[in-house]
Amino acid sequence: MMKTSTEFLDNAKKIQQDRAKQYDSPQGERSMAKTIAAFNTITSCTLTEAEEWLFMQLLKDVRQWQTKNYHEDSALDSVSYAALKAEELSA
Repeated sequence: MMKTSTEFLDNAKKIQQDRAKQYDSPQGERSMAKTIAAFNTITSCTLTEAEEWLFMQLLKDVRQWQTKNYHEDSALDSVSYAALKAEELSA
């Protein structure tokens, strides 16, 4: 059954809220700052949080297109990462 764009947005929001309860904080997904700091330290790179959200979005897009079948998790995570990237870019 085809989903609408607003259903994807609603589902991505719910997933972010659920994961925040499990892993992060009441404000939502906030583990990327620590992750990118560790990555940059290990690799001597200087990626930003927005660039890392882009990286994660691309990962999900690649996974989606590697199979002939639709993969719900990859699609929803890609939407979620796009929103997190936009949030970081606007900060």
